[in-house]
Amino acid sequence: MDFQLTDDQQTIRSAVAELAGKFDDHYWMTKDRDHEFPQEFYDAFAEGGWLGITTPEKYGGHGYGITEASLLLEEVAASGAGMNGASSMHMSIFGMHPVIVHGSEELKARNLPRIVTGDLHVCFGVTEPGAGLDTTRITTFAKRVGTESAGKYIVNGRKVWISKAIESEKILLLTRTTKFEDAARKTDGLTLFFTDLDRAKVDIRPIPKMGRNAVSSNELFIDNLEVPVEDRVGEEGKGFQYLLDGLNPERCLIAAEALGIGRAALRTAVRYGNEREVFGRPIGMNQGLQFPLADSLARLDAAELMLRKATWLYDQGLPCGREANTAKYLCADAGFETADRALQTHGGMGYSEEYHVARYFREARLTRIAPISQEMVLNFLGSHVLGLPRSY
Repeated sequence: MDFQLTDDQQTIRSAVAELAGKFDDHYWMTKDRDHEFPQEFYDAFAEGGWLGITTPEKYGGHGYGITEASLLLEEVAASGAGMNGASSMHMSIFGMHPVIVHGSEELKARNLPRIVTGDLHVCFGVTEPGAGLDTTRITTFAKRVGTESAGKYIVNGRKVWISKAIESEKILLLTRTTKFEDAARKTDGLTLFFTDLDRAKVDIRPIPKMGRNAVSSNELFIDNLEVPVEDRVGEEGKGFQYLLDGLNPERCLIAAEALGIGRAALRTAVRYGNEREVFGRPIGMNQGLQFPLADSLARLDAAELMLRKATWLYDQGLPCGREANTAKYLCADAGFETADRALQTHGGMGYSEEYHVARYFREARLTRIAPISQEMVLNFLGSHVLGLPRSY
């Protein structure tokens, strides 16, 4: 669907689809099977200038908004790259938002141009095994040593589900600089750093997982990591507020990826439904298969409308919490249900890796739990939009 898109946005969508289309399903099947980072794909998008789509022009980027970034990631996912392709560049495309908005000029000038060119791989270190979605309960602690101008922090703690840590040179790391029990408010005392991922001080352990295996997920054990003061993002103790700026756009981008996977799965199912013959006719003639796929088309289209509204509101500087959360909820559900129906359309062959729908199924499932679960979206809508009592 192409509606209310500018000429630039139409061009972005077409150009990304063309570039991503050079990497076929076999490429992604192989990368996923071998747990190998898609470096050729990443390099192609870096060379095309796409990693800097939301980075300000003064640092080598294009300065576009979340609408354009969502179109990029949707087309990447829809090409068959799925979450493997999108996750390889997600952090570069938008993960630096807290640094762009709140970082010092020196920190931005030192790092952002390298991210745009693809030279600098980065990861995001927030989640902890003992905190989960309750970010204020993290315990990774940064102890201040020395003066403001010549000081440093010593960081100790543990992080989990850190994507791309193996490939990354730097990490956007959330810590506590005031213990939870000593903070005036639970959201106080959290500090954000963008610093070197020193392998001598950080033990990185890959997590065996269900899918999206071309991009690693990792546990990090941080032992006396030294972080210079100049690597701090903004003011000490305000890291939680800085992260809030990126929550709605992150949900929009994951929604776009779910939508793209749904499109890829539907395309594959329709092709199989037209080509596969049983009892002397294409299986797509059977309404038992045709109706679910048609229903998925309608649901994907409807979810896309909400996504476009959410990104438009964000780019206009308007409140979009309701729309961003709803878009994530609808796109994740529609994308996964479509992948499930595509697998069902293929019958037994859908369970094999040959037709790729099993990979779509695994990766679409991830969007229903990341970056926030469907249940937490409903909690937000119930309490913040409907005004019902908070349940947690």
